[in-house]
Amino acid sequence: MIDLDEETVRALIKSQAPDYGHLALEAVKSGGTDNTIFRLGNKLSVRLPKRLDAVSQIDKETTWLPRLAPLPLHIPTLVFLGAPGQGFDHAWAIYQWIDGTPLSQSTIEDWRMSSHALSSFLLNLQAKDISGAPRSGAQNHYRGVDLMARDGLTRAAILNLADLYSTDALYAIWDESLSADPHGAVPSWLHGDLQGGNILVANGQISAIIDFGLSGVGDPACDLMVAWSVLPRDIRSTFRESMGCDDHAWSRGKGWALSV
Repeated sequence: MIDLDEETVRALIKSQAPDYGHLALEAVKSGGTDNTIFRLGNKLSVRLPKRLDAVSQIDKETTWLPRLAPLPLHIPTLVFLGAPGQGFDHAWAIYQWIDGTPLSQSTIEDWRMSSHALSSFLLNLQAKDISGAPRSGAQNHYRGVDLMARDGLTRAAILNLADLYSTDALYAIWDESLSADPHGAVPSWLHGDLQGGNILVANGQISAIIDFGLSGVGDPACDLMVAWSVLPRDIRSTFRESMGCDDHAWSRGKGWALSV
């Protein structure tokens, strides 16, 4: 873990972005594992890596998020890219603040509408130009690679859950996903981490997608994990239809949900 306190963050802002140095700074409670977030005034946020293997995510986001915009849901907008300093050895960034509450802490008023918002977001993301974009692999914790590359890791994780779940049932789901045809088309952009903490809700509906640290270009079925990580069971078929998934992509998406 990277040591970081409010005093250091305030010093970074005052030394490199003095126009914002007078604004109130407040740590944001977050379940995220890769970055520390502070709210800066009412309209900005500061994001700094708190793990060494997340350091490269700042550079990726500040490079690619402007190229991915616009998308049907709000995504982070870069305001300032900071450099190492004040004893903090890594890049950091100031973004526009996005109002909303993480889905994991929110109530959705209309799941059908929100599922369509998610599918519209994903289909538009998948249509973005991939020229020069980072490919799935070590840089994004292997989100979007061929599922077989995660076979050993996933089977070991299932075994560790033997006291909680039927391992036979979980192995059967995993084997079914591995038997699906691999993604044969041109790879596309994927978010890579569509779980409740990275989906914001405002006025009872999904409004924004944040944290593109695990994004990359690979098998877009990876993002279908959202059907199991977030959506209610009775909405999955609606989401699948709007995504236009065939049986193989849907099965790989289920495998991603299990593996992650």
